[in-house]
Amino acid sequence: MDNNFLTIIANVGFPIALSMYLLVRIEGKLQVLSDSINELSSVLVNFK
Repeated sequence: MDNNFLTIIANVGFPIALSMYLLVRIEGKLQVLSDSINELSSVLVNFK
């Protein structure tokens, strides 16, 4: 029973932890990209 439980945690826990880590990293980069797009939009509006 304990061996099966550890196997399940190893097989499921690692992908979950990796996914959470990558989502946190990507979220910051998406925020920077969104801010850049908004800034570009305002510059283009003022350029006309």
